[in-house]
Amino acid sequence: MTKCDVAIIGAGPYGLSATAHLRTVNGLDVHTFGEPMSFWEDKMPVGMLLRSGWAATHIADPNQSLTLEAFRAASCIHFSSPVPLDRFVDYGHWYQRQAVPGLDRRKIARVESDEKGFRLILHEGETVLARRLVVAAGISSFAWRPPQFAGLPSSLASHTSEHREFKRFAGKQVLVIGSGQSALESAALLHESGAEVEIVARTRRIRWLGGLVSKAIHNGLGSRVSKLLYAPTDVGPAGISQIVARPDLVRRLPRSIQDWLRSRSIRPAGARWLVERLKTVPMSLDRSIVSATPVGERIRVQLDDGSLRTIDHVFLGTGYKVDVSKYEFLDPKLAQSISRFQGFPRLSEGFETSVSRLHFLGAPAIWSFGPLMQFVVGTHYASRALLRYIAAKATGQRVQLREPLVAELG
Repeated sequence: MTKCDVAIIGAGPYGLSATAHLRTVNGLDVHTFGEPMSFWEDKMPVGMLLRSGWAATHIADPNQSLTLEAFRAASCIHFSSPVPLDRFVDYGHWYQRQAVPGLDRRKIARVESDEKGFRLILHEGETVLARRLVVAAGISSFAWRPPQFAGLPSSLASHTSEHREFKRFAGKQVLVIGSGQSALESAALLHESGAEVEIVARTRRIRWLGGLVSKAIHNGLGSRVSKLLYAPTDVGPAGISQIVARPDLVRRLPRSIQDWLRSRSIRPAGARWLVERLKTVPMSLDRSIVSATPVGERIRVQLDDGSLRTIDHVFLGTGYKVDVSKYEFLDPKLAQSISRFQGFPRLSEGFETSVSRLHFLGAPAIWSFGPLMQFVVGTHYASRALLRYIAAKATGQRVQLREPLVAELG
């Protein structure tokens, strides 16, 4: 039986960054499992552009050397912001080769609690015993389908994460549900692939990032005022951006204020470069779906205004709902023992759950540490906080790291 001090499940930005940081602790045996950048490579569409700005798209590393600039120089491939998806995936693979060369790509079938830690059972049957477990498994397990589409085959209705390319929808009538980046960008890519597209959303208007207020602050009031109101983390509107850039502060605020900050920072919105690409795509706003019924090889959708659409396919740009019990590798008994709120684990210092020595990074940490944890930029805080906590437990010494996060990115 293989043993290690820390096992990390997940090899996306959070898993890779956490591994790179923890491996700086002398004598700490860290074993990381996962396919590098698999969600970004398999669940996001070809031609996508990252919504986050350049400064907010670096994956954190302990020496602050594995940046997009460093990758661009090493690869001799020029690209800029907005960062193309394929370049970001290449960057993640490059980061993995530099910082986490010993990645274990085998899949975890089940994780069980053990009196000495956690027992990881691999698909091949081998068992790994870890004293501490860090779950950085991403959001793929949380894709949300509205109940109106429950039971419908994927040939008629599918989540946006189920598609990499859209050529097969050329000449088809497609309804896209949602008003966030995923829905809007999928609609643009479908339209550009030759599909006949309509967007349906509950919102009364599409929120476009970088609007008049943002432009006035950035361009009209000067860089000094802009930096006072907007953190380089690129999450949240003016003023709020500076607060959510400091997760240590956010987690100490009253619950009602934390919830308000989260709702203001991660509302459905689209990047402004999509406006021109969607100018001829019809949008039915302030509308919701009442029912969806198969009609032969097509699907009939009824809206709340009584109107009907009979189309070839429905794209569900309906986002993700975190519920850590949906991670299939977690033993149900272990999952149920984790204190949660609406699926989110309640996390304390070091991203530790109510189950001792079990940690969650990424989107599951939003409820405890704020909206920054939904984005790549959150790796800068999360990896350092995890390192600080685990190093103190392992060696009894507190790790000194530069603070605050916004100073590192600025």
